[in-house]
Amino acid sequence: MTPPPRTFPPVLAVHGGAGTLRAAAMTAKRAARYRAALMAALRAGYRVLAEGGTSLDGVVAAVAVLEDSPLFNAGRGAVFNDRGGHELDAAVMDGGGHRAGAVATVRRIRNPVKAALAVMEHTPHVLLAGVGAERLARKLGLRMVRPDYFSTAARTRALERIQGRSRATAADRHGTVGAVALDCAGNLAAATSTGGYTNKMAGRIGDSPLVGAGVYADNATCAVSATGHGESFIRAVLAYDVAARMRYLGETLPAAARRALGRVAALGGDGGIIALDRRGNVAMPFNSEGMYRGSVRGGRYAVAIYR
Repeated sequence: MTPPPRTFPPVLAVHGGAGTLRAAAMTAKRAARYRAALMAALRAGYRVLAEGGTSLDGVVAAVAVLEDSPLFNAGRGAVFNDRGGHELDAAVMDGGGHRAGAVATVRRIRNPVKAALAVMEHTPHVLLAGVGAERLARKLGLRMVRPDYFSTAARTRALERIQGRSRATAADRHGTVGAVALDCAGNLAAATSTGGYTNKMAGRIGDSPLVGAGVYADNATCAVSATGHGESFIRAVLAYDVAARMRYLGETLPAAARRALGRVAALGGDGGIIALDRRGNVAMPFNSEGMYRGSVRGGRYAVAIYR
């Protein structure tokens, strides 16, 4: 007789960026809003996994919720570039077949993470940018919006502070959202989405849509989504470094994630990682003051902002 397929308890972790408001500026009311948004993302993604859906569908569902929230630097709450516009990046990766899809510098796609999935599923490519990505999204019926849909008053003030050379915080400068998941079949997946960083040069692409830098998934090791100073993450090939440390050095997930992030710090970068291995272990290290984050396993939810 053929043995029944092995089932795994689904696990999901999300982040809303390491560019958090400083603890001194965080009110109880504001913190409650962030926690509620993280919980909504966890519930959306975990619902998919609990019903037998794939890890890939789970991370896309979770990240889409965060993209729709004006609180985070992705989708609705994306930061402005130096021309006063928005250019969004996103990527997804499937740990089973090492398939991946990404979009960069898109301006009219409501949920870039869904467009990244479309690139993976409907084209022979991994990364599409600008009008090419938007043309595909429109053809496939993804929801399109006016560019000002992404604008918020908070991001306008952040741009004004930075361009006016006022004192800027990490929350002013950058932020990203992401998710990693393990489904009932034992498959890992990761997704990352961002608006980049405030006052970036138009056309700049960070680590988020780059496989191995801001996102990576491999069933043999782990799934990773990163947030922070993108240029440092690219130079450190951060997300892949976590997996490589596990594969070649035999490091545990927490050790690999911590040491990979240490290489980013050595380059002068700050940020954080959410990572998940094939046994369902979660690691969420960061070297900034805080990181919006949460996880769920066995129906038990947890969210946090600071250490």
